[in-house]
Amino acid sequence: MPHVFEYALLRAVPRQERGEFMNVGVLVYCAPLDFLCAKTFVDGDRLRVLDPHLDVEVLESSLAHLTNSCDGSAAAGPVSRTTIGQRFRWLTAPRSTIVQTSPTHTGWTDDPSAEADRLFEALVLPPR
Repeated sequence: MPHVFEYALLRAVPRQERGEFMNVGVLVYCAPLDFLCAKTFVDGDRLRVLDPHLDVEVLESSLAHLTNSCDGSAAAGPVSRTTIGQRFRWLTAPRSTIVQTSPTHTGWTDDPSAEADRLFEALVLPPR
């Protein structure tokens, strides 16, 4: 039986004033299956087209923190003590930082992990 799931893209926004971004990850949340995950990929060369001075290490560190937040890792700080639903809402809240999220989208799935892989390949990884 399929379950409702939600997802949002993680976007690198090197210069907020320009409004340009590149997808660098996906968040997938499925409440009925108690599932939350983040998959990320940073292509520094492609991102430097948007901003030649981008600090890729800072971006990767920010993404690692978000991934830890999904996992409930203690390294994520207080958010790790919340439910996965609260974590997903915190992760997808609007922000003006180098990492922002797309609007949240919904769908149906029997396998949220496979859905995360499919979305990651289709929407985050560079085209083959």
